[in-house]
Parts: sequence; structure tokens; C-alpha cells
Amino acid sequence: MKKYIIAIDAGTTGITVLLFNKDAQIIKKAYSEFTQIYPQPGWVEHNPIEIWDTTLRLLREIFKNIDVNSIASVGITNQRETTVVWNKSTSMPIYNAIVWQCTRTSSYCNELKGQGYAEKFSSKTGLVIDSYFSGTKINWILNNVTNSRELAQEGELAFGTIDSWLIWNLTKGASHITDYTNASRTLIFNIDSQEWDNELLEILDIPSEILPSVQNSASDFGKIEASILGAEIPISGVAGDQQAALYGQLAFESGMSKCTYGTGCFMLTNTGANRINSSNGLLTTLACDAWGKPTYSLEGSVFMGGAVIQWLRDELHLIDDASETNEIANSIDSNNGVYIVPAFAGLGAPYWDMDARGSITGITRDTNTVHFIRAALESIAYQVHDLFNAIQLDLGITLTDLQVDGGATQNDFLMQFQSDILDVEINRPENIETTALGAALLAGLSMKFWESPDEFKNIIKIKKSFTSAINSDIRTNLLNGWKDAISRTLTKRN
Repeated sequence: MKKYIIAIDAGTTGITVLLFNKDAQIIKKAYSEFTQIYPQPGWVEHNPIEIWDTTLRLLREIFKNIDVNSIASVGITNQRETTVVWNKSTSMPIYNAIVWQCTRTSSYCNELKGQGYAEKFSSKTGLVIDSYFSGTKINWILNNVTNSRELAQEGELAFGTIDSWLIWNLTKGASHITDYTNASRTLIFNIDSQEWDNELLEILDIPSEILPSVQNSASDFGKIEASILGAEIPISGVAGDQQAALYGQLAFESGMSKCTYGTGCFMLTNTGANRINSSNGLLTTLACDAWGKPTYSLEGSVFMGGAVIQWLRDELHLIDDASETNEIANSIDSNNGVYIVPAFAGLGAPYWDMDARGSITGITRDTNTVHFIRAALESIAYQVHDLFNAIQLDLGITLTDLQVDGGATQNDFLMQFQSDILDVEINRPENIETTALGAALLAGLSMKFWESPDEFKNIIKIKKSFTSAINSDIRTNLLNGWKDAISRTLTKRN
């Protein structure tokens, strides 16, 4: 009897593998970080082999004392836009994975915009020309790795986002596949025709031979080769992490929103069958309907969310663990005028300033490390405020609450502050692993582990809600301070 679903959540800084039962409860969990590589300022890479090895080790850890035959299927969710190119014959990457945060292609993006391509890319993909997305990363690899372009044109190379890379290894090269949600983040996928776009491929000089096939998020992606875990297991659900989280929040209807607080922060609003083009710096992208088929959504992306807290820990050494920040931030009454704008990899929505760099404003003689820690947490909430405001403007509606998930939502200070400056109710679910849950639900639905999305309605339960505890004058003053800090950070252009 099939009792469980496995979800692989391949994030930006680590891999999580979870075992879910039929009630979508987490029975077992394994997690491991992997190496972040910074070859030059603004460059971010991962070792794809380390990602695969880490995933395999965690899968084997989960399977200790678990009968492999009790697994109905596997779902995969992943950091999006991160780009891997590998040799099909050897299954070896020809270069490190170039991470979504990497800004090495910024000057090339500016060239493309200077050549008048911005509207063409936006109209076809729903995205802006930015180093964030996969297309210019593929171009960089093919232009900078010896013989890669020739091998690509001969059909010897494969491109994939992390989902495709893991599927390739799990199936031992039998499946070179992605889903619509990941494809829609590459800058070379037409979200209207829902296929790779030959004109955009020609502009970016990317041979179509390297591209994966694209299919629904709840469908057959192949089988894990029996020698890997001891039995064949279907891979039947795949979605990019933010779309998986939207699905895991059961946001199947138009107008439903969620925000995930991970390495970055990502707010998605389901817009149903209607493609809405943003006037306020958001992206139009593909998400999943209740049955895992593509639907439209609006998305705002903050590049540095929880990563700001990692920065406090790993680079500034102000804390030993992220959990300390809640108590530290609550130990003072205010940020004392200190604002951190964490534009370490440029600014995402709604500003889209690739050349912006991080700044700290409002430092006085009595500023101390506690103010820095509180300001870092507050910077996450301020950035989400900007996304929230842009979505309301685009949709012409007033949102009264926000569903949240992701690791940073465990921080009560952050969630309270978020409610304070948005002046809406923040709802944190019992299971904050909503991204992995979304992948599990998609995989289970595809295999009829769950017969219908209607079965999901009793799965999501709110654990804690936060409501605003400050008045409008304080809120306005805080937001004015943030706007001033942002204005000082944006690069000046003629």
C-alpha cells in the first residue's frame, strides 16, 4: 500500500527532503546546506554535483526504516532561474550553476535594453530583461566555456533549472524535462503560446537543442532509476518554489495571494486565465491551477529576504543563529533611525535596479549592533510592503490579509512588524513548509494519491495571526524613512 509522498525542496542555500502522509503531515524531514560560491563581487555560483550529492544523501537518510515500496511518488520544487548546462553523454556540468542572485550578465542585459528589446521580451515572457533570469546566464556559459557553443549546436549539451538537473540524475538521463512554472522564468519561454520562443532564442543566441521539454506541474516526469533507492519511484509533481508555495497555500482562485519568506521574499497573486501586465514593476508569470495546469499570476520578487539574516551571521558575525534575532530585535523600541537596504545583488521588484548596491543610512554615534539586527529584519518587511502595494495598484483592489510561509515566518518580531506596516492581518500556517507541501500535493494529485484538490481543504490550518499594533502616524514615519533610504540606494541615471 502506498502510504507516503516524498517532496524534494531544492532551495538556494540548502536541500530539504520531507516525507508526507495522506493527511499531508510531515512524518520525517532531512536538511542540509550546501556551499555558496562567490568568485567575484556580484557573482554567485553553486556546484551542481554538490547539489545532486546532497539531495541523494538526504533521500537515503529519509529512507532509513522506510519501505521504498510505500512511496507513491516524488514531487520536486526548486530555486528558480538558477542555470545548469551539462554534457548529456557524461551527465557532468560544463560549468558551475549560475545562481538567480548572480549579476554577472547585468551589462549584457543593459545592452539588450539599449538595442530596444525590452518590450519584445516583456510582451512574450511577462518578465523584464534582468540578470535574475536564466536566458542571459545560458548565453554567458555558451560564450565563456570552451567548445560549449559547438557542443550545444550538435545536441551534446542540456540546459536545465535545478528541477531538470535533479530529474536528469534521478532518472539517469532518461528525462530531460521541466514544468511550465520553471520554464516561464527563463526569459526565453512565451507565456501566451506556452512554448519556447524561437525569436528570443535567436536574440540570445541559444540553440534550441539544449532545451528541456515542458509539461504540466502535475504529470509524469519519469521514474527514479531503481538502482538509486532500491525501487522505481514516479516523479509526478514539479513546480518552481514560489508557484509551489502558492499551490501549497491552496491559492487556486483569482485574487488569492501569498508571500514566501525564504532566501528572498516572493509575493504571488493568482490572476486566473487573465494575463495582467503590471504597471508597477511586477512580473507576469505562470502558476498552477487546482489540477496543476498553467494559469497566470502576478509576482513581486525581493532578492534579499532571509539572506539578510545569513549575512548578519556569516559575514558580520553579529549572531550565531537566526533564531536569536527575534529576542534581540524586541529588546529595543525602535530602529533608532537606522535603515538597511540589502541591495547586495541589485534591487528586484518594483525597482529593478541591477546596479544598486546595499546601503545603511541613519547611523549616529549611539548606533550599535542591536540596531543593525533590528534594521535587517525590518528591511525584509519594508521590501514586502513595496510588493504588496504594487499588487494592490495593479489589481485595483485593497487586500485585507496575507498568507505567509517560509522559514523566516517563524520570527514573531518580523511577522508583527510586517502586520504593523501593511496594516493587514498576517496568517501563518501550522506547516510553514508550504513550498514542499505544494510539490507533494501536485505529485500526489497526479498519481491519484489524492483523488481531487477538494481533499486539500482541511490540510491548511492557521497557527497564528498577527494584526497591526501601531497607529497610522508611526506607520507613515517609518515608511517615509524607508523611502528615503531607497532613494539614496537607487543608482542615478540620466
